[in-house]
Amino acid sequence: MNTKRNENIVSLFEIFVSLERKWMNDWNHVNQVGLSKTHILILQILETEGLKRPSLLAEQLQITTGGVTVLTSKLIKDGFVQKCQSERDRRAYNLEITETGKVLLHSARKQINQQIENMFGMLSDEEIQNLRDIFYKCLVGQ
Repeated sequence: MNTKRNENIVSLFEIFVSLERKWMNDWNHVNQVGLSKTHILILQILETEGLKRPSLLAEQLQITTGGVTVLTSKLIKDGFVQKCQSERDRRAYNLEITETGKVLLHSARKQINQQIENMFGMLSDEEIQNLRDIFYKCLVGQ
């Protein structure tokens, strides 16, 4: 790999790390719902896809089932998610978003949309599309 290309890749990585840190700092500053981005993602998945077994949720989030248990315990305790016994297997359960969880998710979406606008609002539609395409290409490795 040539030196200039390598320098640009290292710089890109540093910018990406800084962007992620900025996102988290900004989120922590404006977060009025008191949940992490992973908690909100769980609520989003449950609202969009409906009932979900914890093991499938773990697979989708690419975390352990123990991690899902920790995350969903808070959501259950706060009344945003509930456990529903599986109709097929009485030993198993599914997770479901509650109406309270849906209200909270709606509020979180407003905050996230504002944060997205603050971070990417200066980009043109074409720049956003190009950035999305590049990130997707890096993600899938092609």
